[in-house]
Amino acid sequence: MPPDPPSPPRRTRLPIKPRRKPPLSYDCILTWADEFHVEHGRWPNVLDGLVRGTADQTWSAIDRALTVGMRGLEGGTTLAKLLRDFRGRLHQRLPPLLTIPQVLGYADAHFKRKGEWPGGHTPGQIPNGPKGLTWVAIQLALIRGARGLPAGMSVAKLLEQYRGVRNQRALPVMTEQKILRWADDHHARTGDWPKHKSGAIAAVPGETWLAVESALAKGFRGLPGGDSLAKFLDRHRGVRNHCDLPPLTHEQILGWADAYHARTGAWPSKASGRVKESPVEEWRTIDSALFMGYRGLPKGVSLARLLAEYRGVRHPTEAPRLTIKQILSWADAHHDRTGSLPFASSGPIVDALGETWAAVEAALSAGIRGLPGGDSLARFLARHRGKRNSADLPLLTVNQVKGWIAAFHRRTGAWPTQLSGLIPGTKGECWNGIDRALTRGRRGLPGGMSLATLKREMPGFR
Repeated sequence: MPPDPPSPPRRTRLPIKPRRKPPLSYDCILTWADEFHVEHGRWPNVLDGLVRGTADQTWSAIDRALTVGMRGLEGGTTLAKLLRDFRGRLHQRLPPLLTIPQVLGYADAHFKRKGEWPGGHTPGQIPNGPKGLTWVAIQLALIRGARGLPAGMSVAKLLEQYRGVRNQRALPVMTEQKILRWADDHHARTGDWPKHKSGAIAAVPGETWLAVESALAKGFRGLPGGDSLAKFLDRHRGVRNHCDLPPLTHEQILGWADAYHARTGAWPSKASGRVKESPVEEWRTIDSALFMGYRGLPKGVSLARLLAEYRGVRHPTEAPRLTIKQILSWADAHHDRTGSLPFASSGPIVDALGETWAAVEAALSAGIRGLPGGDSLARFLARHRGKRNSADLPLLTVNQVKGWIAAFHRRTGAWPTQLSGLIPGTKGECWNGIDRALTRGRRGLPGGMSLATLKREMPGFR
């Protein structure tokens, strides 16, 4: 047997060197982060995978390079810290440092906005502060000495030291006699009794009516609590408390309405101001009490509906049906009286008490009160009485206008101007309106022309 053929020589595999990734820079990383933020509305983190637009860059690898110091980076930081330092992103474990002037600025803005100083338990985020910053967080940082602030402080102590705001825990005791004395002084100076929004108490520097309200309500500063400034003044000075008004009846309201009608010749509405027979009542608040069921009244009624039911006053939203014949009759009467047909702005309809031409226009347009809708008073009168509708004029042509110019010249021996009045043989056309349509390009005309330019094109014009 012939010997076996020799086996081919083995190829030696050369070791494959790992491909070195290109160096990184802070500018490059921040650019990728900005693009990520634009696309996703948030900043990237180590779990976001591949960096879009690159072949093999991942956010976790970038974070490791920033931490360890690879690929041209110094190390000692993280992706989260980089975004905090250069893009202002809130770091969950490293909130931004604070300073005393910064905290005082937040407090001043709060006082300007709310009219009172903040405390360590004031709820909500600080609007002009970093994202997530609250007064509770500032209080904790002041107590613990965190975020660059001195330890052993509080919001109250800080405001007392730098703004002269008295610490609530060290405020003097209030008594009912003191509050009444301050209220009497306020009334003597201003003519009004104080409310909780009346600001500082002039007789006692540092006190505010809001602080009095808070002490009365919460039982601070020696007061029993469960009260309010409005209730307190109602009880001791007979000041009307709008949160505790006396009951009303339909008979009482109708009596005031009858007196209003006898005095003015009209029935009151919720916009009629104060009730003259009861200076402390207003028609607006009476209408609200009727509708909401306050002050002992049944719910779901209004002043207009009450007067419609008991006095036969037409309800503004329950107008009677209209007919074409009726509208035309009113329009003809208007024409006989004034010499012209009505417009939507012609005011009340003399022949129909309570009706206006604006209401007729609305009914024609909206298709209410028995009318089909999609119409207007101008189109309605143009259709039924031949009244020219300036909002729906027929189209014109240049040749048509030239024909009217030639006819005017043949008839008068002169050329028409803007002041030449109506054009004979047309339905309401006038030379002034033709000139405006030529100039502005309306009614199918090209625009940029005028009556004067057309006259120059006429044969025999000089």
